Amino acid sequence: MWNLTRWILLISNPSFEAKCVCVCVLKKKKKQEIEMVAQLGVITSTSSCHLFRSSHPFSLRLQKPIAMATVSTDPVREWILSEGKASQITGISPVGGGCINLASRYNTDAGSFFVKTNRSIGPEMFEGEALGLRAMYDTKSIRVPQPFKVGALPTGGSYIIMEFIEFGSSRGDQSLLGRKLAEMHKAAKSEKGFGFHVDNTIGSTPQINTWTSDWIEFYSEHRLTFQLKLAQQQYGDSAIYEKGQRLVKNLGALFEDVTIEPCLLHGDLWSGNISSDKNGDPVILDPACYYGHNEAEFGMSWCAGFGGSFYNAYFEVMPKQPGFEKRRDLYLLYHYLNHYNLFGSGYRSSAMSIIDDYLRLLKA
Repeated sequence: MWNLTRWILLISNPSFEAKCVCVCVLKKKKKQEIEMVAQLGVITSTSSCHLFRSSHPFSLRLQKPIAMATVSTDPVREWILSEGKASQITGISPVGGGCINLASRYNTDAGSFFVKTNRSIGPEMFEGEALGLRAMYDTKSIRVPQPFKVGALPTGGSYIIMEFIEFGSSRGDQSLLGRKLAEMHKAAKSEKGFGFHVDNTIGSTPQINTWTSDWIEFYSEHRLTFQLKLAQQQYGDSAIYEKGQRLVKNLGALFEDVTIEPCLLHGDLWSGNISSDKNGDPVILDPACYYGHNEAEFGMSWCAGFGGSFYNAYFEVMPKQPGFEKRRDLYLLYHYLNHYNLFGSGYRSSAMSIIDDYLRLLKA
């Protein structure tokens, strides 16, 4: 356990676009210790620290409800030895974690469980993760770890218990990943429009998911404008804000003759959140879920390594819409802006370049 004022992993080449770096800035709080462990390579890995902020209560009634814990001396052990159907826990071992969570593998005579705990944040953070995992799990398309229980720790903080997945030796087949992801998008649609049941985060940045009937309005207001305002507030960057607002007001021309359905998106699909199980089937992890235009799922493609076989297989299930190539950078822009807000000026030029290109294209 480390007690730090700041912890920063510096980016050695800020202009890179071939890989992602996990950068976490943790501010010291009085009488508070933050448990930090290395980047998780077993169940959860993120491009940045994931903190959860929700303006909604966890009241969604799921088809397969995730049990909520009552506080006990050790609620994790209690659940595993009762509802987890284990008679004994044979071992507990650390498996690494994201920037702020402690992650452990619980071995039992009923199999293994994956447990994440956080000593300073309440259950709402893991409730949002569990909702996203459950929504994806219920599509019965691409494999995700099944969430079992979310609850409060008796000494403060929270935990989530989920399925432990044994990973294979590689990220798996790209074409299979493309097809399975498309099957998820095709299977899960929302009648409420674009958004999600709770607000969540993209990295440690709040991600607002208020239900909206129009996609262009949702993406403009809750994705691009939100990030542009953060950049203005955080860096005083009025130039990117003003240009970005000009783009936002002219997005309609990029969506002519396009049918947009609210598909369930993973929301943060980069290489660290993609793996495969021991059978070679793709596994996706650590979601920032919402219902949106399926093309928005490729917004982290600059950090995901998607190749031609991935896209070919995807579009066999979800046909490519007119103007896809013109819109591709629009969805990258959200994530570049978020990286700018999280990690600093190294990402500003990429975001501004996309905005300038669109302003020229749209003559805005």
